[in-house]
Amino acid sequence: MSYTIETSHLRKEYNRKVAVADLDLQVEQGEVFGFLGPNGAGKTTSIKMFLGLAAPTKGEARLLGKPIGDPASRDRVGFLPEHFRFHDWLTGEEFLQLHGQLYGMRDVDRQQRVPQLLKRVGLEEHADKKLRGYSKGMLQRVGLAMALLNRPAVVFLDEPTSGLDPVGRILVRDIIREVRGEGTTVFLNSHLLSEVEVTCDRVVFIKRGTVIKSVALNEIGQGATPVEIRVGSLPADQAQLLAALNRFGHEARIDDDRLHLIVDDQNRLPELARWLIGQGLDLYAMTPQHVSLEEMFLQIVGTDGGL
Repeated sequence: MSYTIETSHLRKEYNRKVAVADLDLQVEQGEVFGFLGPNGAGKTTSIKMFLGLAAPTKGEARLLGKPIGDPASRDRVGFLPEHFRFHDWLTGEEFLQLHGQLYGMRDVDRQQRVPQLLKRVGLEEHADKKLRGYSKGMLQRVGLAMALLNRPAVVFLDEPTSGLDPVGRILVRDIIREVRGEGTTVFLNSHLLSEVEVTCDRVVFIKRGTVIKSVALNEIGQGATPVEIRVGSLPADQAQLLAALNRFGHEARIDDDRLHLIVDDQNRLPELARWLIGQGLDLYAMTPQHVSLEEMFLQIVGTDGGL
């Protein structure tokens, strides 16, 4: 398989301080990829190396099939940094026209692409307004337009929804899905795990510059699943009931008159329901508990630092 981003034992040190220890990563073409980890995990340094803004101390990395930093691959990259400083004396239209020129876009392409993107990010009516008059959310949206200006093969979005209201976050989410549909790879770093969960195809968790787990988002909720069971009156011999429940899973317990069980295969839930009824219990509800990406983050990465 040809990967958009591929690294092998990538390492970066600053004055003997390790920022990225040993990064092995493969990002597939056309996927929305989430890059998650606690503060200080090496996320920003990794992105700088991918973009050719920082040289690795050791290891190898390729972007769009070429060594990182190669001008031929950088021509096909879009980037929205978390901390941006735009030319606030320019209007939204002038700002995008300038960046179109920096990309080497033809005049005819810029004249078509700039209004199209301003409309798509909801800034069509503000095209002639200077950026110094834009709100933080508007700056975020014009920055997204800038990152997509050259129809990149891969776009790096670092906290693209920070400062946006719910409507703005939905707009960004829809745009990400659109560009993915066009075959663009989206590399997303965000603190908003709820946004990552509904946007990304796959995420990796990194810690101290090393990948510790890769998860396809459609796998969340599969495999081991906590289940809450509400029945009528519990039998007197609760220990025997719990021992029997463990035949269907593990860690059976009773909490606030509810039965709790972790099942390894949700296909066994109908069998479990029939068994409970066969024991003379009145079954009112059996509710699998969804494991959110935030819960998974805490389980995998731990609680010794925020995102």
